[in-house]
Amino acid sequence: MWTIAKLSFKEIILKRIFTITLVMTLAFLLFYGVAIHYAVSEVIAEGPNNLSAADEFMRKGLFSTQLLGIGLYFSSFITALLAILSSVGSIANEIESHQIDTWLTRPISRLSFLMGKWVGLCCLLVVYAAFLFISIVLIHQTIGGSALHLDFSIMQIMKALALSLLQPVILITIALLLSTRMATLNAGIVLIILYGIGFIGGFVEQIGALMHKAALVNMGILASLFFPIDTIYRKMTIYLFDTADNPLSLASQGFFGSVSAPSNTMIAYAILYALAAIIIAARTFKSRDL
Repeated sequence: MWTIAKLSFKEIILKRIFTITLVMTLAFLLFYGVAIHYAVSEVIAEGPNNLSAADEFMRKGLFSTQLLGIGLYFSSFITALLAILSSVGSIANEIESHQIDTWLTRPISRLSFLMGKWVGLCCLLVVYAAFLFISIVLIHQTIGGSALHLDFSIMQIMKALALSLLQPVILITIALLLSTRMATLNAGIVLIILYGIGFIGGFVEQIGALMHKAALVNMGILASLFFPIDTIYRKMTIYLFDTADNPLSLASQGFFGSVSAPSNTMIAYAILYALAAIIIAARTFKSRDL
């Protein structure tokens, strides 16, 4: 299993898609840093106004959290795309090219092959997701300076980072399940649509909670049960900004905030969801006629 994991790790690194993603990630971080720089310049240039000290503190806090929320949202989106594109063909491509025949003639079980792929992909994407999350927070806190600085405790950062790393793990697990059952292109289309359903459902739930529309909230909850990726993102922002049970959280974080806060039960459900997916993937791959 560990041999397969190492080879999968190296294989993704050597692929052009990873190189392109890495270059575009650096471009994204550069753009985000420039945006933060000019945001600080505008805040400083605006100078004092007629607002009270408390109102001015609130205004800067809202502006700062919205900028960081936008950066984290798009970093989550980039990580998700890399996880999907790098893993949907991990099994299907091996089967379609008949390269898997070479592996399975050796003393290695199909379960070890599958888990090796899973471990290799998860290790790479977890490192990438951690790099992107920490980079966004550091850029915001350092370039933003005192004008945009937010006070985070170590525990807030660690909780948010842990949930941020859980997102690519779940996506890779579902991708492997789909890759054991269908062709690469089909698996990619299905997973991207599932990802879209999850995030649209999350936005619908937040709008429903803001407008006190139970039907919209229930639709969002059903979408989260169907594909719980948005639940993890929302909980991550709540941990980071410490806005649990705060009705002003959507105002403070913009459209990427959360009025309807996911419970800890939903996070446990997301973990069980991924566990069930890898078990089904193993059973499917074991019984598939190659």
